Amino acid sequence: MQRDSTAYRSAWNSATLAAAGAHRDGVPDPAPAEGQQRYRTIWISDLHLGTPGCQAAALLDFLRCTESETLFLVGDIVDGWQLQRQWYWPQAHNDVVQKLLRKARKGTRVLFVPGNHDEFARRYLGHDFGGIEVVEEWLHRTADGRVLWVTHGDLYDGVVQCARWLAHVGDQAYELTLKLNRHLNSLRARLGLPYWSLSKYLKLKVKRAVSYVGDFEAALARAARERGAHGVVCGHIHHAELREVDGVLYANDGDWVESLTALVEHADGRLEIVDWSPRVGRRPAPAPETAIEDDEAPAPVMGGAS
Repeated sequence: MQRDSTAYRSAWNSATLAAAGAHRDGVPDPAPAEGQQRYRTIWISDLHLGTPGCQAAALLDFLRCTESETLFLVGDIVDGWQLQRQWYWPQAHNDVVQKLLRKARKGTRVLFVPGNHDEFARRYLGHDFGGIEVVEEWLHRTADGRVLWVTHGDLYDGVVQCARWLAHVGDQAYELTLKLNRHLNSLRARLGLPYWSLSKYLKLKVKRAVSYVGDFEAALARAARERGAHGVVCGHIHHAELREVDGVLYANDGDWVESLTALVEHADGRLEIVDWSPRVGRRPAPAPETAIEDDEAPAPVMGGAS
């Protein structure tokens, strides 16, 4: 079923609104953050902006602490499914959008490969929004010469393609699990315990879920081989992985709801999964008025869809 809603359009238009508010002529850009890590390429996906499950503070911390020549947004950046059910867009989510736009303005090439939750953006393939390029898929050549096919992965998910109603039911059940996860981790934080993902634990322990992940990985590896690529970079299933599948490199960058992971390419072409979850809870989230750099005027928090 094709989804066309005011909520979708409002979420997408937030990028251009933030872009207008983020640039102020005559204000010098701040110096790079102390200890900032630089990579050749960064892949992140499944941010699910527009949902309570999005860990925007941790994501913003990651974006501040890293720089790259190219940044791939590998789908499900804005969660149109959830926004159509109920509008949710706090200032922290605007801050993330502004940070992404600022990276594009400062010279990082930002490529957005839409997923199933932000499939509305597939109507804008070939367009540029605030310096962010919208593409259907991409072939990326690493520094050591390997070709990686970049795709969100939903087009190779039989549930999404053949039983969309079941995908939506599963999405709502997943939101319930994440809600329980937030309460659980709030309690763990009060007890001085580290972050732990209930949904990730269930995904790795339930036999049917393990089988689904394996089938998904094999399907993506086959598709990458058919394209003549050495490997595939994807998201979609919220499970970070970097390994060979049937002789093809399979790299899943994880998500920013439960895993808090990204895939990075070093200057020599070496790939690595960066796990940001150990940093969660080490320091308090920034207050709204200080959540972005001095030269980024915060865009107003978007209200309900009109």
